[in-house]
Amino acid sequence: MNDLVTGIGEVLWDMLPDGRKIGGAPANFAYHISQFGLPGCVVSAVGRDSLGDEISTIVDAKGIINRIERTDYPTGTVKVEVDAAGIPQYDICSNVAWDHIPFTEQLEATARRTRAVCFGSLAQRSEESRRTINRFLDAMPREAESLVVFDVNLRQNFFDREILTESIGRCDILKINDEELAVVSRMFDCSGGDDIEICREIISRFGLRILILTCGINGSHVVTGEDVSFLPTPRVDVADTVGAGDSFTAAFTASLLKGKSIAQAHRTAVDTSAFVCSHYGAMPELPAAITG
Repeated sequence: MNDLVTGIGEVLWDMLPDGRKIGGAPANFAYHISQFGLPGCVVSAVGRDSLGDEISTIVDAKGIINRIERTDYPTGTVKVEVDAAGIPQYDICSNVAWDHIPFTEQLEATARRTRAVCFGSLAQRSEESRRTINRFLDAMPREAESLVVFDVNLRQNFFDREILTESIGRCDILKINDEELAVVSRMFDCSGGDDIEICREIISRFGLRILILTCGINGSHVVTGEDVSFLPTPRVDVADTVGAGDSFTAAFTASLLKGKSIAQAHRTAVDTSAFVCSHYGAMPELPAAITG
């Protein structure tokens, strides 16, 4: 039975001003997927060190299924500085464990059980992890109800045209923010006028089912070939925005997998992201009013 909903890529420690918290987009995604009652799974790698031990303990305690391999490279860390508006800036260490995610027989078996997967560009900065991600996608059964989500997550200079071209070409749903859209638009010489026209051009060029465009406090759009759903961003007291985008992606994906409409999925995603923004760290417990 293809029941897993998997986030694959980086798992790490966010070194926040108030202390370290487990993070990385795939871990955040899997955690929030599990809060919606689906079997969230994270695929990554950590070091044979105390930081890796602690990640494994926390992931198990949060009930997240995981295929986190131990490697001889150090567990990843990211220094996170948060400005007055709660917007994070990242300093991401290189050549760490999640740059060396191995493709194993167990991981292939996990891929064959995966109903939906979310991946990004960051873990593809290394050839080894990029190859593992692509082999995972190749091993997934492609059925009408399956979903491949590419949450762009451009960080520093850890991306290029080749990575984005292949990744967008492999996904059903592209998630991107307004700053990333400007980068991608220039990279692919998009001719559209406003952001929605550019989104539709990308949808047409790559054969996407859905493109999600988030614009921070200015709201979010869910664009298909025929329609656009727009919702404003709820006004909340922002603690920080770390992991808010990942929670949005997870809530939207979970809602679609549970048979909700795009409009319903969008509303749940917006409410989830707003709640996460009002709490410190990327993995607060969501209220039942959101998860249903």
